[in-house]
Amino acid sequence: MKIQLSDHFTYDKLLRFCTGPILMMIFTSVYSVVDGFFVSNFAGKDSFVAVNLIWPVLMILGAVGFMFGAGGTAIVSKTLGEGKSKLANQYFTLVVLATVICGMALGVVFFFAMRPIAVLIGAEGAVLEEAVKYSKIIVCVLPFFMLLNLFQSFFIAAEKPKLGFVFTICSGVTNIVFDALFIVGLKMGATGAALGTALAQVVGGFAPIVYFACKNSSLLQFIRPKWQSGVLLKACANGSSELLGNIAMSLVSILYNWQLLRIVGDDGVASFGVIMYVQFVFIAIFIGYCLGVAPLVGYNFGADNRTELQNIFKKSMIVLVVTGVVMTIFAVSLGRPIALAFVSDDPALVDMTTRGMRLYSICFLFSGYCMFCSSFFTALNNGLVSAVVSFGRTLVFQLVCIFALPSFMGLDGVWIATPVAEFLAVILCTAMFAVNNKKYGYVAIRRKM
Repeated sequence: MKIQLSDHFTYDKLLRFCTGPILMMIFTSVYSVVDGFFVSNFAGKDSFVAVNLIWPVLMILGAVGFMFGAGGTAIVSKTLGEGKSKLANQYFTLVVLATVICGMALGVVFFFAMRPIAVLIGAEGAVLEEAVKYSKIIVCVLPFFMLLNLFQSFFIAAEKPKLGFVFTICSGVTNIVFDALFIVGLKMGATGAALGTALAQVVGGFAPIVYFACKNSSLLQFIRPKWQSGVLLKACANGSSELLGNIAMSLVSILYNWQLLRIVGDDGVASFGVIMYVQFVFIAIFIGYCLGVAPLVGYNFGADNRTELQNIFKKSMIVLVVTGVVMTIFAVSLGRPIALAFVSDDPALVDMTTRGMRLYSICFLFSGYCMFCSSFFTALNNGLVSAVVSFGRTLVFQLVCIFALPSFMGLDGVWIATPVAEFLAVILCTAMFAVNNKKYGYVAIRRKM
């Protein structure tokens, strides 16, 4: 039976609705994980370090798609909840066009900027050349990379999360096949990894355009838009927390690499790269759940259905806490096997990566709660609160921890920085939920008799 945004959601229905987005995000994370696996095992250490150094920069550019997607979906879902389907489709089309134009402009600028950026973040010698070659190929398809991130949100608002998952699988399989061909078969190193990823992004970004351009059974399709700068500005404001969060996480990754280069050299960057691949997959589960729930929150907010809003909020809290505990146990238990999959030829690096992963994985206890908080307020069209949460969580607390903790804990201080920062973010999120509940009513308050 088809699940609609207007339904009442039990645990079973909520999880089934969010399964598509979760799997979609897991397969999206395959891009970097597959590149990392093939590069680390078949292209050599220089290429592996190069990809890990430059990838955070590319994620900053791709995050613009997340901004338009999250912010635009909040507006479109709310408009659908108000019963204005034609207007919602005009907004949807406008946001997609704006994303394409923005992607083309950024792609041109950063094609010429990648070498100085790579030098700035510490790449040199063979690592520098590999990083530049990899990044220039990716920015050539930047509009598709941004659309890939954008449509992850809109497929859910269109009540077609499973179709979004199918397109993501096609994209992920494309990446695996061409990585194997270019890296293993043709020995193209980081260049081959970039080509495989670029082709996958073209598939993932273009296929949804074809779907929404044709007559379909979803809630959304392309129609002639009207230029409304106010809508675009609101979408950017609503999604600013997602953009800021991704930029901050990328900047923090760059700082992690800088600290690791300073403390233990290239081995530290390689070790952190492995940990990040695991983190991409685990965090993808939280991101997918938040993407799935956001249109439900936006729809019920637009429909002024506080009872269902309270239901979704309560169930989400329980789901995220339980998931966080399970994920932490898995990550800690699988630390060594995962390290061996990437760096088995270096016993010392395996030991470093295993310890780093076990300490870093504590953050999964808190990450889901904090990510949901930011996503929840974005869905409520409150970009300010969402941005405050995202700014505090992904930048302020992280910067303080990554600079302070290694000064008296050494390498362990680098690994434990994110868990400490996420714990501090839990306090901030709890305060924001408490302060804003009166306005939105997502937690029922029992009145004393």
